[in-house]
Amino acid sequence: MYTNPMSRQVESLPELIESQYEDLEPKARTILSFQEIFNIQRIVLTGCGDSYAAAMATKHAFEMLTGIPTEVVSALELSRFYCKKHLGVDCRNPLVIAVSNSGTGARISEAVQRARKYGCFVLGVTGNEESQLGIYSDKILKLNIPAFEGAPGTRSYMVSVMSLLLLAIRFGEVRHCYTMDQAMDYRMDIKNQGKLLKELLPDMKNRCIEVSKSWKEFPCYDFIGAGFDYATAWFGQAKILEATGKFAMHINTEEWFHLNFFARNAREIGTVVVANTTNPAHSRSQELVKYANVLHRPLVVITDGDCSDFHGEQAIYIKVPKSKYPITMPLTQFAPVCLIAAYISQMVGEKYGRGCEGDWTFSQNGAGVVNSEIIVE
Repeated sequence: MYTNPMSRQVESLPELIESQYEDLEPKARTILSFQEIFNIQRIVLTGCGDSYAAAMATKHAFEMLTGIPTEVVSALELSRFYCKKHLGVDCRNPLVIAVSNSGTGARISEAVQRARKYGCFVLGVTGNEESQLGIYSDKILKLNIPAFEGAPGTRSYMVSVMSLLLLAIRFGEVRHCYTMDQAMDYRMDIKNQGKLLKELLPDMKNRCIEVSKSWKEFPCYDFIGAGFDYATAWFGQAKILEATGKFAMHINTEEWFHLNFFARNAREIGTVVVANTTNPAHSRSQELVKYANVLHRPLVVITDGDCSDFHGEQAIYIKVPKSKYPITMPLTQFAPVCLIAAYISQMVGEKYGRGCEGDWTFSQNGAGVVNSEIIVE
């Protein structure tokens, strides 16, 4: 009864993980030469929308696996504000990894053009080699995502996260941060996520349907996470906006106590806490769940654990795959937020992206982000 293009994208993820791993793993191993990898002194991850979330999801993985200082910079910040003195320094640094499946956004084009102008080395991660991103990149990690029913980005997000994780593993392997065997163990942890997600999907869907039934009339949704988990919180608010048009917020776990904590009408704020048990901020997530209950907030906890990991606090706990290594958690933990957004949109009869109708007519075919003046200074 409750099925739609977006929920079917989620259901397709287990098979997609396996097939995309086979496609992307050899590409990630060969896209840059040994010398190019050894030359990297700093990494800048950039993108817009879902691609920006994928960069946030993997920033810590790059630093933990490679020891290379890594920044996440939005395409607008990189193209218009990033200090020229920090672009194109020694050995064509930093390495700018620009992510966009379509590669057609004006800002991502502008960002990579400016990065190239000042001497950065640009690695484009895109499915469109003929796009502006493809044209202005030094190297391209080509994505080949099989066609599927249109819906707010779900499959494409997973593939973007996987591609970045595989790059980070390769960089660390080449730079002798760990053995080849350890690198393969990291890779197998990625591949195994598909099997684990498939096992959890039936219960996950049931729980998300029940949440959506209870939350469908809420005017607002709050998504919270820290570190690896923050990207999923950010992505969750994005999917609610795209799929339902309802107001949504994202915030990190500490800042919630300083800001969103004070929101009125708390009983009508659907609150989603993304909190895997190996997160260094887990104790703060436990405290947050406790006080969210004090405020009588409707509460979902997305975790690889269960209620015992949160001192038995009341909430709807939605279990996601427990990865061997924390860095791979973002690969699948976003699935429940997509399901909730998908089911709510279906239950309230909302069209994805407002159907590009009425006041949104101008946005057809992504015109709002593609047809924008490009300025490279």
